[in-house]
Amino acid sequence: MTEFASKVVLVSGAASGIGQAIANAFAKKGASLSLVDKDEENLNKVTEQCKKAGARKVLAVVADLRVEDNIVRAMNETIETFDRLDVLVNNAGVFRMGSVAEAPMESFDLLFHVNVKAHFHFTKLAVPHLEKTKGNVINMTSVAGEMLIPGGILYGMTNAAMIYFTKSAALGLAGKEIRVNAVSPGLCKTNIMGAPGALRLDVNEASFYGFEAKTHPLGGVLVETEDVANAILFLASNSARAITGTCLAVDRGRLLAGSANNF
Repeated sequence: MTEFASKVVLVSGAASGIGQAIANAFAKKGASLSLVDKDEENLNKVTEQCKKAGARKVLAVVADLRVEDNIVRAMNETIETFDRLDVLVNNAGVFRMGSVAEAPMESFDLLFHVNVKAHFHFTKLAVPHLEKTKGNVINMTSVAGEMLIPGGILYGMTNAAMIYFTKSAALGLAGKEIRVNAVSPGLCKTNIMGAPGALRLDVNEASFYGFEAKTHPLGGVLVETEDVANAILFLASNSARAITGTCLAVDRGRLLAGSANNF
């Protein structure tokens, strides 16, 4: 039995990509899972995967995180189902391309609602439950929060905000023995770039990923979703009991390469 077998983990954005990898990683450790996403079809598929992988119990909550009532409902359903919360993984995220002159305000609202406000709200709601279990929060950020990404001003701003939030929340919640950390991946091949408006019209996903792989110094390949999930397992574990306020780069050296190599 692993240390997670008695624990409850809430993962937002769990229906695909990194969130799916995180959910399956915790499932293999026997955790109970509350999986939150707006994509009901894929969320149900991931739920079944996690059950087969070894999760003790899985709750699927279909929720659009742009709606505050949905966040409250997701947390309430989690506590009603499991009567506890040990780990909150704020993973949901969206990306839209655009410079300060070009980005529509609708994109600003979307990115800050999903990438920042929803995570702040989930964390705020989780505090009394995590205080009881001496649990922890892990935020998903990105190397874009620490380096310039041409055309990625909004995404970079939201990730910079999450890095600050992670450190500030870690300090503010230390007295309650709640740890708060973040994982900052390099580029992973997920469906985040497939959304309308995520890339310029003259750029396709294959060429984008092909170019970006070369900007990751360690082997010239992209980060795998499982690499990120393993980092989150570590930060959530007792092995990291002395770690809080840390933003762990899982980027194959992408930050070291700097901003000059961008597409």
